[in-house]
Amino acid sequence: MWEMNAEKLEQKIWEIDNLPNRLTIFRIILIPFVLSALYAAKLMPDKQHIFGPVASLCFFFACITDFFDGYIARKRNIVTVFGSFLDPIADKFIVVSSLIMLLALNRVPDWVVIILTLRELYMTSLRLLATHQAISVPVSSMGKWKTTASMLGIGGLMIGMTWRGIPFLILGQIFIYIATVLSLISAVIYSLGLINRIKKERINRKRAKHERPADLS
Repeated sequence: MWEMNAEKLEQKIWEIDNLPNRLTIFRIILIPFVLSALYAAKLMPDKQHIFGPVASLCFFFACITDFFDGYIARKRNIVTVFGSFLDPIADKFIVVSSLIMLLALNRVPDWVVIILTLRELYMTSLRLLATHQAISVPVSSMGKWKTTASMLGIGGLMIGMTWRGIPFLILGQIFIYIATVLSLISAVIYSLGLINRIKKERINRKRAKHERPADLS
């Protein structure tokens, strides 16, 4: 019975075809549409009022799938190797590529793109370290606020104009600056949390190592 449950669990972990993974794949499929619309806006500035909102709408749908695939995975307890790898990669692909295109459109400063891109690479490295050490560090509320601010900022910068009295370009710049600051703060918080967890884990391992002979005797 135990072997059967273990086998089912193993199959579930390596499962690919489930709803959260489908949403993640759909998010990746949306990336070329976002980038194509932004590139078209660069080539045809007079059509910005068409291509900007199209890019922003596709980006919005991508953000929605990012929320729902995580929500469904937690709700149904669907944790797979494929999803754990693909979900963060999809997020970084769409954010970094969108920032590069917005830089080409002169809507975001180069230093903002550098900070946000390097931060994503840095956080990926830290999460790989945490996984290697079998340590789980929860995402801070600061990190969630950073994600929200960056999504609003990128979406507003994609529209890049005032529409129905709403200054999307200015709002996008404000939110992207907020996201930049929050990204640095959240990276520091995550780093300190990871360092503390590693120290505690090492102490626990040393303690267990010293207590083991006493238990055997």
